[in-house]
Amino acid sequence: MARGRLRVYLGAAPGVGKTYAMLAEARRRRGRGTDVVAGFVETHGRPRTRELLDGLEVVPRRVVPYRGTAFTELDVDAVIARRPQVALVDELAHTNVPGSRNAKRWQDIDEILDAGIDVISTVNIQHLDSVNDVVEAITGVPQRETVPDEVVRRADQVELIDMAPEALRRRMAHGNVYAPEKIDAALGNYFRVGNLTALRELALLWLAGKVDDQLDRYRADHGIRGTWEARERVVVALTGGPEGDTLIRRAARIADRSKGADLLAVHVASGDGLTGADPAHLVRQRTLVESLGGTYHQVVGDDVPTALLDFARGVNATQLVLGASRRGRVAQLLSRGVGVTTTALSGTIDVHLVAHEEVSRGRRPRSPGGRLSGRRRTAGFALAAALLPLLTVLLRTAQPDLSLPSDILLFLVAVIGAALAGGLYPALFAAVAGSLLLNYFFTPPTYRFTIAERDNLLALVVFVVVAAAISAVVDVNYRRSREAARARTEAEVLSTLAGGVLRGQSAPRDILERLRETFGLTAVTLLEREPGTAETPGLHGDPERWRIVATAGGPPCPAPRAGENEIPISEELVLVMRGRTLRAEDRRVLEAFAAHAAVALRQQRLSAEAEQVRPLAEADRMRTALLNAVGHDLRTPLASAKVAVDGLRSRDVDWSEEDRDELLDTAAESLDRLDRLVANLLDMSRLQAGALGMSPARVAVGDLVPRALGEVGDAEVRIRVPDTLPDVLADPALLERVLANLVGNAVRHNPPGGEPVAVTASAHAEHVEIRVIDRGPGIPPAARDRVFLPFQRLDDRSAGTGVGLGLALSRGLTEAMGGTLTPEETPGGGLTMIVSLPAAGTAEDGAALPGPYRFDAYRFDADRASGRAASDP
Repeated sequence: MARGRLRVYLGAAPGVGKTYAMLAEARRRRGRGTDVVAGFVETHGRPRTRELLDGLEVVPRRVVPYRGTAFTELDVDAVIARRPQVALVDELAHTNVPGSRNAKRWQDIDEILDAGIDVISTVNIQHLDSVNDVVEAITGVPQRETVPDEVVRRADQVELIDMAPEALRRRMAHGNVYAPEKIDAALGNYFRVGNLTALRELALLWLAGKVDDQLDRYRADHGIRGTWEARERVVVALTGGPEGDTLIRRAARIADRSKGADLLAVHVASGDGLTGADPAHLVRQRTLVESLGGTYHQVVGDDVPTALLDFARGVNATQLVLGASRRGRVAQLLSRGVGVTTTALSGTIDVHLVAHEEVSRGRRPRSPGGRLSGRRRTAGFALAAALLPLLTVLLRTAQPDLSLPSDILLFLVAVIGAALAGGLYPALFAAVAGSLLLNYFFTPPTYRFTIAERDNLLALVVFVVVAAAISAVVDVNYRRSREAARARTEAEVLSTLAGGVLRGQSAPRDILERLRETFGLTAVTLLEREPGTAETPGLHGDPERWRIVATAGGPPCPAPRAGENEIPISEELVLVMRGRTLRAEDRRVLEAFAAHAAVALRQQRLSAEAEQVRPLAEADRMRTALLNAVGHDLRTPLASAKVAVDGLRSRDVDWSEEDRDELLDTAAESLDRLDRLVANLLDMSRLQAGALGMSPARVAVGDLVPRALGEVGDAEVRIRVPDTLPDVLADPALLERVLANLVGNAVRHNPPGGEPVAVTASAHAEHVEIRVIDRGPGIPPAARDRVFLPFQRLDDRSAGTGVGLGLALSRGLTEAMGGTLTPEETPGGGLTMIVSLPAAGTAEDGAALPGPYRFDAYRFDADRASGRAASDP
C-alpha cells in the first residue's frame, strides 16, 4: 500500500489563517469529488472558521480520562477505519494527553499516512524544534509543544500562510482571533509588531531552506549538473596565501550587489596533505568569511580546478572568484594554471579572476622544509670522492673476472649511495665522475678518454642517464618524506592548539607557553599597542607604547624589537619571541600560534565583559519580572479594598449591618493580602542584600506546624510528626513562614477530591527533615531549579495566584537558617518539598521535647483560626 501524502500549512503566528486555509482546501477538494473528513479540527470559537467546518464529515473524537477530567483527542483508529481519501488533522505539534497511544499528534498522523490516507495539517513556526529557542528569546514566551523539523521537511507540500503584522493585529482588534477580554493583553505582549515581524522572517527563511532542499533533491534525482540560477551563490577559492583577504572582500561585494547572495569560501587541500597553505592565513580568512555572513568549507582533491568546480556545482553556485596567477611567464607557457583551466571548464558558472598585490611578487617560494642540510650535502660529496677511487682500485684488481656491464652496475650502486647520503647534487657529481673513470680505466682503449666501440658509448650514456634519474627520484622522495613528517608534526601541534581554543580551554598565556616549549624559546610575549600611540610621532599620535597582554618564560619583551623574532597579528597586536632566531619555514606555525593567541585573548575579554554585564542583565531581568508579576497582584487587592471603602463612604446606599460587615471584611482581607505581598518583597530584598535579621532558637516542630497552617483555609492537611522528634535550631517566625508558603503552594496544586496534602517530619543523624507532600502535577527534573527563582511560575494559572516569590523566599529563608530546601518527586505522582534543618537536641541528652502529637487530619475554618489542631490519639 502506498503511503499517503502530507500537506502542511505553516504560519508565523496564531491567527494568520492556517485552519481557515486547510478547511478551504478541503471544501475545494470535496467539490471535485474527493472523500474528505475532519479528523481533528480546532476552530477556537472563530465564527468564520466554524462556518467552513459546517457540512464536512467530522470523525468523532476519542475521550481520554486523565486525573478525574475527560479530554478529547484524535481517534486514529476511527479515521483509519473510515478510510477517507483525505483527513484533516489540525495542530501538528500538539501533545496528546497522557494515556494516549502516541505522545505527539505528528506520530498519530504518521500512522494515518502509513494507512495510505492523505493528511492536511497545520503548524506555527514557533513549534519547530530548530527555532524554538530563538522564538523564546524574541517573544519571551517558552513553547512547550514542539515538533521535529524533519517531520515537516518530509511533508510532500509545505505552504506558507503569510500575513503582514499590521494586518494580523487588525484581525485581532476586530475580535477575529481571540475573545475580547484577551485582545489588549495579546496585542501588548506576544503580538507586538516587532515580534510578528521577526516570526514572519523566521518562517520565510525556514521555508526557503525547505525549497532549497527540494531543488537539490530534484536536481540529484534527475542527474542535473548544470547551474540553475534560482538563487545567487558566490564561491571564493582560497589558497592559504595572503591574497585571500582581498578575494574574500571582493566576493562579499559581489554577493552584496547580487541582492544578498550566499557567500561560500572553499580551500582545496591536495590528497597527500602537502598543500603549502599557510594555516595562520586560513584561520584568519575563515574568521573574516564568517564575520561577513559567509561559510567556510574545505575539500580534498588532487586536481584543484576539478575539485573547485565539483564543489561549486554541488552547491549550485552561480559565480566563482579566483585570484590571478602568481606564476611566472615561462611557467604559464608550460601550463595553463588553475585560473585558466577553471575558466575553460566552468560552463555556466561565471568566473572572476581578481588581481592582487601578490601577483607582482611572484609565486610563493617552496617551503624549504625538505631541503638537505649543508652538512648532509658535504657528506655526500665526501662519500662520492672517497668511494669512487676505492671502487676503481678494487675493480682494476679484479679486471680479468668482470665485464664492463658489471663495472657499470657497481658504479651505479656508488651513485645511489651518494644520493642517499647527500641528495641530488652529490649524486650527479658521482654520476659524471663515475662515467669518466669508467671511460678512462675500463673502456677500450684504456687510459684514454676515447671510446672505440659504439656499444660501450651507449652503455656509458645510459649509465649517466640512469644515475641522474635515480638520484633525482631518491632526492625527491627524501624531500617528500621530510615534508610529510614536518606537515604531520605541524598538523598535530595546530590540531591540539585549535581544539583547546575552540573549547575555550586555552588562555593566551597557555598558548604562549606551548609555543615556547615547542620551539625551545626563552620568552614569548604578546604585546598590544596602547590607544593613542603610533609608530610615527606627531603624525597619528604620541610615540608608540606597548603593554604586555600575556607572557611565558623568562623576562618579557617590552617592545617588538626586544626579541629575535616578531610576528605581527594586527595593527594593535604583535607576538615577540626571545631565545634564538627561528627558520623561515617555521613562520607558518608561528603565525598560527599568533592567530590563536589573538582569538584566545578575544575570548578572554568577551568572557570578562559578559561577567560585567551579567549582573546588569540579571537586575534588568528581575526588574522586568517584578513589574510583570507584581502589577496584577498589587492592583487586585488595592482595587478590592478601594471598591469596598468607596461603597462604605457612599451616601446613596443604605447598607445593612451584614452588608457593611461584608465590605469591611473584603477591605481587611485585601489589605492583609497586600501586606503579605509587601512583606515578601521586603524579605526577598533583605535576603539578596544579606541584611535579614534572625533569632535562632530551639523550635519544636510539632508545635510550629499547626501554627503555620493558619493561611491554608479549609483545605485538609494530614500531619504526621513523631512524639520523639528532636527540636530544630531555627528562627520560629521564619520557619513558620517557610512552612506556610510550602503548604499553601502544595494545596493550590493538589488535585481536588484526591489524597490531601501531608506534612511529615523525621530525624536523620544531626538533621531533621520536614516533608510537605502533594499529589499535583509535579515538576520536571530539568525545571526544579527554576522554580526557586523569584517571579517564576511553571504552571498556567492566572496571575492572581501570586508573584512567584513563595518558593524563592522559602529557600532563601531556609538557607539563612543553615538548612536546605530541595524538591523531590512524590512516589505515585506529585511533588515533595524537603526542609532539612540542624537538630538542636535529642531525647537521650535530656533536651525538652514536644508533646505527643499524632495528627492524622488537620482542617482549618473560621472557628479554628487560632491554629489549634484536632488530634486523634
